[in-house]
Amino acid sequence: MRKWIDRGLPIACAICAVACCALLLGIVATILARGLPVLSGEFLSAADGELLGSGGIRYQLFGTVLLVATALAVGAPLALGWALVQAVWVRSQRGRRLLRRTLYAVNAVPSILFGIFGLIVFVKYLDWGKSWLAGGILLGLMIVPTIAVALVERIEALPAKYVRAAAGLGLSKGRIVTSVILPQCWSGGASGALIGLARAAGETAPILFTAAVFSGVTVPHGVVESPVLALPYHIFVLAQDSFDPEAGAHLWGSAFVLLALVLALSLLALPLRLRAAEEAQHG
Repeated sequence: MRKWIDRGLPIACAICAVACCALLLGIVATILARGLPVLSGEFLSAADGELLGSGGIRYQLFGTVLLVATALAVGAPLALGWALVQAVWVRSQRGRRLLRRTLYAVNAVPSILFGIFGLIVFVKYLDWGKSWLAGGILLGLMIVPTIAVALVERIEALPAKYVRAAAGLGLSKGRIVTSVILPQCWSGGASGALIGLARAAGETAPILFTAAVFSGVTVPHGVVESPVLALPYHIFVLAQDSFDPEAGAHLWGSAFVLLALVLALSLLALPLRLRAAEEAQHG
């Protein structure tokens, strides 16, 4: 019986992997086929038109990139600090377990709750109204666990001999972090950041309440009452309110651009993850 299980498990895993890849390719092909009529350079570079689902997605794409860049600027330092505290400065296993469980708990919070939190704090309490900065901060908080966990795993896989050798040379813990740990473990943090940004780029709920509108704005010129256009919210509105075939093609074209952005970030993270795994294995 065990022999059959040993032989059948790899086959079952291979079948599941092929099925997942086929499903992903099918989704991408379907979105591309339906959005192909509007996909062009003009579609990416033109502003949206006056009619629903007309024009291009220049400012939607710009707003998405702005939100993602802000999320990286907010989330990366927080995740770096959290990972270093958990993996380097906290010595007790109980403390490390508490920090790890807190990360998992934050990662499990539904995105809609982040949106409601942003609505209460930034829109109502701070009176920012809809603001690109509020949306970027929320997305940055959402990706902290993804970046921190990836970095912690890489730091914990770092051979202890490197740290001992640095300590033997008289380096302080801060110098060990900047001279040994971070140069050896940057690939883990970078891959986690790219995966987190791929998630942030596709989120709708947090920016729905705090940052995004459907039309009427271009480039923000401040923080207060300074919303942006964004691809996820644009797609959401078109999917809810549009039954026009032309607007439907605009919807699928926008969906393909967003999917391509998310896939690009995920694929960029893949070699970094493989590098981190190889370094951990041969370190």
